[in-house]
Parts: sequence; structure tokens; C-alpha cells
Amino acid sequence: MDSSHGYEAISQAFVRGRSRDIGVREVNRWAKALRRGCSVLDLGCGCGLPLTAILVNEGFETFGIDASPSLVELFQRNLPGVPIRCEAVETSHFFERSFDAVLAWGLMFLLSAHAQRNLLTRISGVLVPKGRLLFTAPREPAVWSDAMTGLPSISLGQEEYGRQLACSGLAIREQYEDEGGNHYFDVVKLS
Repeated sequence: MDSSHGYEAISQAFVRGRSRDIGVREVNRWAKALRRGCSVLDLGCGCGLPLTAILVNEGFETFGIDASPSLVELFQRNLPGVPIRCEAVETSHFFERSFDAVLAWGLMFLLSAHAQRNLLTRISGVLVPKGRLLFTAPREPAVWSDAMTGLPSISLGQEEYGRQLACSGLAIREQYEDEGGNHYFDVVKLS
């Protein structure tokens, strides 16, 4: 099985087609609310541009995980010295440490429903108390074909995400959308 969920095969097209604007305002806003110098894990970080670069530029101790070897190689060129691992998020050990915040932009819905639920629990396990998570997924439950890979994508929907987050000791703080129609779940670990 392709642990990059089809993105290794289309990595060059993905990089060429990735807007440098979509998500930037929202991730900037989220980053400004984090404590200066905190540790942030970017899951499904791709080539690091533009979103991981925001975290680095904010002075955060930033770490990346992506399952596409080609995207990891580009990440290393774009953000030299920033720790990154080429691993599937479903089995990653998340650098064997905890984090103040986790970003998962454009990732969650690429996973099966079971893998999404499991990942949310695992993220809770590496977040410090009051730690923050920002992830994107459609607000409503849906199944569709990913525009880049053609593979199935699944949104559990806000009600199911809310239930799963609560079971994992997390709570939705806020929800919003960007100009590209991406829906954001801004989440906090309760204790």
C-alpha cells in the first residue's frame, strides 16, 4: 500500500499546483495565538511551502512528517535543518516526544475513517495539556475522490469529529473556512 495516499506518484504536479496563498492567512492566525518558541509538529507537511515555513518563521521548534519521499526531499531543500521524517502518519512515532501544537492541513480526510479516529487519539497523546491542534476537513460528512490522486477521501463531519475529539480529551475551540473553501477545526487539549 502507498503510505503517501497517492501523493508520491503526483508529487511534482502537487507542488506545481499548490497555491501559495490558500491556508496562509488561517495558519498565520493560528500560529500567532501560540506561545513564542513552542514546539509544533506538521503532519503531512509536503514540501514545507507555504505552511511549514510560517511555523519556522514564527520561531517555533518545528518538525515535519510526510510519507512521500519526493516531498520530503523538497522539504529538506526548502527548509534545511528543520527535522523531518519520511513516515506514514498512521504509524509514525512522532519523533518520540510531545508537542505544544500539531498542524494537519489537507491530511485528515485522505485517511480511512478508522485511521482518522486513531490519529486523533494519537495526536492527543503527544499534545501537552492545553496544546493546540489545527486540521482541515469538510464540515459535513462526505465521501469524494481526491482531486489530485483520484483516491477516496472521507470527512467524518463536525458532529463525528466532535465526538471523537471529546473521547480523546480534545475539544473544538473554533471553526472557520478559507477562501479556497477549506474548513478548519481549531482544537485544544483539555488537560
